[in-house]
Amino acid sequence: METIRALQQTVATTKVDQEKVLVEVRAEQALRQDQFQVELDASHASNEELREANEELRRDLQCMGECTTGEQSPPIPVRARPMPFSQAIMNVVIPTNFMTPKITFTSTEDPEAHITAFHTQMMISGGTDAMHCKLFMGTFSGTTLDWFISLPDGHITSLDQFSTLFRE
Repeated sequence: METIRALQQTVATTKVDQEKVLVEVRAEQALRQDQFQVELDASHASNEELREANEELRRDLQCMGECTTGEQSPPIPVRARPMPFSQAIMNVVIPTNFMTPKITFTSTEDPEAHITAFHTQMMISGGTDAMHCKLFMGTFSGTTLDWFISLPDGHITSLDQFSTLFRE
C-alpha cells in the first residue's frame, strides 16, 4: 500500500513539475514572440526608410536630367528582353545534367585567364559551340553582364566571335 501512495505522490509531484515547466515554456515562448515582433517592426521601419531614400534618389536623378538641360530628358528605353545571341544559339537547350562552369568573371580578373579557364572546363564537359556561348555568358556578373546585355540583339553567332568581343 505504501508503494501505491509513494507512486501517487510521485505522479502528483511530476504533474506539478510538468505544469511548472509548461508555464516556463509558455513564458519563454511569449518573450520570444515579443522579441520577434519588435525585430519585425524594426525591419519594417528600416525597409520603409530605405524605400523613401530610394524614392528621393530617383527624384534627384530625374531632376539632374531635367535641371541640367532645362527640359525634361526622355526616359532611357529598356529592352524588354536583351538577346545578344543569334536565334540559332537561343534555340539550343542546355541539358539539366550538363556540368556548368564553376567560375565567375567580375571584370577585375584577367579576361584572357578567364577565357582559358572557361575553355578548359568546356573541354572536360563537352557540348556544342552554341551551348558554350550560353554557358560563357553565365559566368558574367556586374559590369561584365551589363556589357553583355548592351550588345545588339542577334550579334553573337559563335564562341570565337564572343571570345574576341570579350577580349576587346
